[in-house]
Amino acid sequence: MHIPDGYLSPATCAAFYGASAPFWVTAGRRVRKVVRSRYVPLVAIGAAYCFIVMMFNVPIPDGTTAHAVGAVVVAVLLGPWAAVIAVSTALLIQAAFFGDGGVLAYGANCFNMAIVMPFVGYGVYRFLARRALLTSRRRAFAAGVGGYIGINAAALCAAVEFGLQPTLFHRADGTPLYAPFHLSQSVPAMLLAHLAVAGVVEFALTAGIVAYLQRANVPLLRINHRAAPGGGAGPGAPRRLGWRWGVIGLAVMAALTPLGLIAPGGAFGESAPKDLQLERYHLNAVPSGLRHYAGFWHHALFNGYDFGHDKHPTVGYLLSAAVGMAAIVTVVLAFVALARFIRSRRTPEDEQAEMRAAA
Repeated sequence: MHIPDGYLSPATCAAFYGASAPFWVTAGRRVRKVVRSRYVPLVAIGAAYCFIVMMFNVPIPDGTTAHAVGAVVVAVLLGPWAAVIAVSTALLIQAAFFGDGGVLAYGANCFNMAIVMPFVGYGVYRFLARRALLTSRRRAFAAGVGGYIGINAAALCAAVEFGLQPTLFHRADGTPLYAPFHLSQSVPAMLLAHLAVAGVVEFALTAGIVAYLQRANVPLLRINHRAAPGGGAGPGAPRRLGWRWGVIGLAVMAALTPLGLIAPGGAFGESAPKDLQLERYHLNAVPSGLRHYAGFWHHALFNGYDFGHDKHPTVGYLLSAAVGMAAIVTVVLAFVALARFIRSRRTPEDEQAEMRAAA
């Protein structure tokens, strides 16, 4: 689902940067107000979890691969605005450090996975889990369904973005300039991968994490569910978050990331221009716009989560997981430090105006 540079026109990329920007600004304001110092590690853990879980590629029956995203479980635990920050951070590190997803297409990728997915999934979760006890099985099931529907909504958005490119941007003879996939090709390919496989993985991970926390760490669940009945905790702020369990879990997941190399093939719509199956799309050459913009960002530290030109793919994956998590923690801490600095320079009148606007 990571759209590389070149598959979307510059106009499309600019439009999605514009569409995503208000969400980033609002998320920054919302998170700045609710993320106190003791919650900062949870945002970093959420972003790192999304980064790591996207490294686990799973095979699709048509020979491609797909992966979970983790956006909805972050939305369930910390709220959808925190998920916007967490997933956007993970996608930024993937694009800048590892060449996974384009820099020009970053706005579109964030729109799909950091905005559409958490908000749609969280909305489904809230609808299905309404009035349920915080520790009820229905709440864990609702979270899983939210994850399943959320990732498929994101996949559908990506499919439409791909599929409209040949219609909107083409030469006079109809030759596509960017992505060569029509809607009749992109929608079935993306939905097959996510309805049949990636969505099931997302369901299992999301429901499993919520079910585990219902038994082991209810105070963490209480952060975003202060008014939910049950759970053995009052409506006040939790006293013990126990976030260190997440660090251990991430370390285990990072050690297992080479399992993501087992699945053969690549994801639909993420092929390099030289690997594009031109005959499948009735083309004699790579579309000119795709060829031109595909190499826009060539400063990735470990392009394709690798170093040494595939001589040590397992070591490259492990090192990429460690570097990625460290970079994500750095970015989150820098964001929080900036938010605190901005807040410290605000006057009481500014604070009151912001509270009235939020109300």
